[in-house]
Amino acid sequence: MSDELDTVHDTEPIKDPGLPEHQYRPQDVDESQARRTERQIAWMFRVAALLLVAFCVGYVAIDKDSTFLGWSAQNFTFGTTLGLALLLMGVGIIQWAKKLMGDHEMIEMRHPSRSSDEDRKAVMTDINAGISESGFGRRPMIRNSLFGALGALALPTVFLMRDLGPLPHDQRKTVWKKGMRLVNDVTGTPIKPSDLQVGQLVNGEPAIVYETDADGERVLHGTELLQAKSKASIIVVRMRPEDVQASKGRENWGVDGILCYSKICTHVGCPISLYEQQTHHVLCPCHQSTFDLSDNGKVVFGPAHRPLPQLPLGLDEEGYLIAMSDFPEIVAPSYPELARDQKKLDKKS
Repeated sequence: MSDELDTVHDTEPIKDPGLPEHQYRPQDVDESQARRTERQIAWMFRVAALLLVAFCVGYVAIDKDSTFLGWSAQNFTFGTTLGLALLLMGVGIIQWAKKLMGDHEMIEMRHPSRSSDEDRKAVMTDINAGISESGFGRRPMIRNSLFGALGALALPTVFLMRDLGPLPHDQRKTVWKKGMRLVNDVTGTPIKPSDLQVGQLVNGEPAIVYETDADGERVLHGTELLQAKSKASIIVVRMRPEDVQASKGRENWGVDGILCYSKICTHVGCPISLYEQQTHHVLCPCHQSTFDLSDNGKVVFGPAHRPLPQLPLGLDEEGYLIAMSDFPEIVAPSYPELARDQKKLDKKS
């Protein structure tokens, strides 16, 4: 008898668990109130969609270096629009669940880990009933506005992907120009041949970063300056002149054994500066691509397939090292269209 009672207690729910009497919400008894709540929620989703569009407009229209109350104006716009959009979508969904979806108490019986086929069928019935009670099919205003807000949520993702950096296509040139001095990237001081010892490697950059447009030369500042410097970064090495194996046309690209190469690895663009003085090899720390600086920067080991681009060097009137032109090769990590772009560049030169 005791076992039978235990079985009954294990399978039957408590008839009166002490829950208060079900209270109907205003939306349950007043259809006009339900419609008013529906419109409020729909407007939350619509405003969220507009804020996400404003995020994208801010990305295009606001200058990266502009400020607002001491903060980056662009970042302030991003945080405000995206944060408010997510807040409105969250509040709208919560209000939908609390005020319009069904809120009847449910009893869930205990069952084995693997439900029976009947239970699974009953679950699907309950799910369909929940969908029906949520008004998802009966309230197209909320449903469609929610879909619109979720669709707009993808727009910032597309714009932020563009912020990963400029695409390599048509990024053939750097800011190096004839007569531009080489400077130490730490001290910013111009470099003379007497400043370098045999076996020494120095990380460098252009002295003044500017570009030429339709209005003439324009000195770069802010984000543009940092981007230009990173692409124009160089390594300057000095070796014995007799160790240099210059290929045809590059016999005068060095100054008394001083050679200059791009600091950007031609594999995936990692910065290079691990130098072996005895072999004149420079090693990329990311994937161990190795280049011979004494032999035109050719690849001697690793996954890179292109030599390091070399910068032709000369001296100005005061004896400082200067560039004689931009890099003849494309300065960029390898990508499928690179061979085609390099052929176009060779034809122009």
